[in-house]
Amino acid sequence: MKLKLSELNSAAWKAAGIGIPSFDRAAMIQRTKTSPRWIHFGAGNIFRAFPAAVLQTLLDAGEEDTGLIVAEGFDTEIIDRVYKPWDDLSLLVTLRGDGTVDKRVIASIAESLTMERSRTADWQRLTEVFQSPSLQMASFTITEKGYQLQDASGRYFGQVETDLAAGPQAAESYMGKVAALCYARYQAGGRPLALVSMDNFSHNGDRLKDAVITFAERWAERDLADKGFLTWLQDPEKVSFPWTMIDKITPRPDAEIQAMLEADGLTDMEPVITERHTYIAPFVNAEECQYLVIEDWFPAGRPALDGGGMIFTDRATVDKVERMKVCTCLNPLHTALAVFGCLLSYEKISDEMQDPQLRRLVFDLGYKEGLPVVTDPGILDPEDFLNQVLTVRIPNPFMPDTPQRIATDTSQKISIRFGETIKAYLADPDRDAGTLTLIPLVLAGWLRYLLGVDDGGKPFTVSPDPLYEELKGQLSGIALGEGTDRASKAAPILRNEKIFGVDLFDAGLAEKVMAYFDEMTAGPGAVRTVLRKYVTE
Repeated sequence: MKLKLSELNSAAWKAAGIGIPSFDRAAMIQRTKTSPRWIHFGAGNIFRAFPAAVLQTLLDAGEEDTGLIVAEGFDTEIIDRVYKPWDDLSLLVTLRGDGTVDKRVIASIAESLTMERSRTADWQRLTEVFQSPSLQMASFTITEKGYQLQDASGRYFGQVETDLAAGPQAAESYMGKVAALCYARYQAGGRPLALVSMDNFSHNGDRLKDAVITFAERWAERDLADKGFLTWLQDPEKVSFPWTMIDKITPRPDAEIQAMLEADGLTDMEPVITERHTYIAPFVNAEECQYLVIEDWFPAGRPALDGGGMIFTDRATVDKVERMKVCTCLNPLHTALAVFGCLLSYEKISDEMQDPQLRRLVFDLGYKEGLPVVTDPGILDPEDFLNQVLTVRIPNPFMPDTPQRIATDTSQKISIRFGETIKAYLADPDRDAGTLTLIPLVLAGWLRYLLGVDDGGKPFTVSPDPLYEELKGQLSGIALGEGTDRASKAAPILRNEKIFGVDLFDAGLAEKVMAYFDEMTAGPGAVRTVLRKYVTE
């Protein structure tokens, strides 16, 4: 049994307990090619497990009749090795906390394309899609790094600088090509469009807008594009950049899930590891819980996605939900478990919740230090959300998520995940940031993690991070148990507001972080000793 369109009529799927699409996929593909409404950039796991699955539900119910077009610009191997061989189908395996599993074929994708200009047919088709009067939205899950145009020093990346000088006809950077496609739409009549970032970071719509506007401004200044292009992008009745908050855990494909599917009779389910280190497979394993809150700002209209579980609201509410999740009720807890999980050699996040100190750490981090200053969005109760995270989602033993995955790009996340809570304490005259204990402990733990040596003294591979080499250099020479200036070497990092959101010296927390760091570097076993000392019942 293979994940191929020609085999979906087999009775073996039902026998294996795998749901298959009930709509006419051939008709859906034809309608989508003729009148596309939704294109998505970023063909990874969360796209297949969430937006594509939501649309599948609506197609099965007859509430929508067009599908998705997906484009991949970072790692085109995904299209060549995971999409095309399987007729753009994928298998979603939902892992519930009670141990039950839901399996369904996702068939809502009508086309998969690369963003390579050298693939002339793909680029021409992308241009046609953007020029189409029927197109309503272009959405993105490309990670926060995908929107960055500049390095840490504020200089434009080389390809971005080249694109800014070359114009839309030659743009090769990711955001440059997105801006070029928008320019094609402008030239085709400038019909309305929503550009919707669904990536997991604050005010994502503004980051997307800033990137696209940067290209439009520079191209207009150099007469490489009509000045009306910039006017069109800045007209809220023509082009929108809604804010969103997404929440769904989609770990790398797990060997146990692969074995389960093979036992069901499926073949060729092996994961792919691309040259760009993307871990992907014909299947996606994901948690059941999911949230996608979207600012309802779609000048060309939108599919009926609220019927599939997405929540549409105003910008202020999206901001509150995002702050609740990212600054308090989920993301800081994940980062804490990621840092200490790597140091203590854990391989699954759920296993960490069986560790008395780590379990107490995230409970107190959430309830005692975060919840008192949480932003209540009104549409989701923060305490209920936090309770679900701590008692159902993170401890789910059937979720194969790893601290190593979550530790990726931590330097880009700390300012939001911890800095905003520190700011809230500083801004409240009735609170004292100096009373914070666990947030400084996690920050110290992250510095200790950057040494790349676990609590037993064994080297490990630090997860990818754009600032790692720079930070590694600042911490060079620190060895467990050696020297008396271990903490002082970390001091300059603590003044970096881009990392922490605040100058930790000005916030009155630097000395505490340095003291924890000094204790954690005292020798093998020091991390566990510190946790036992400061994380108490």
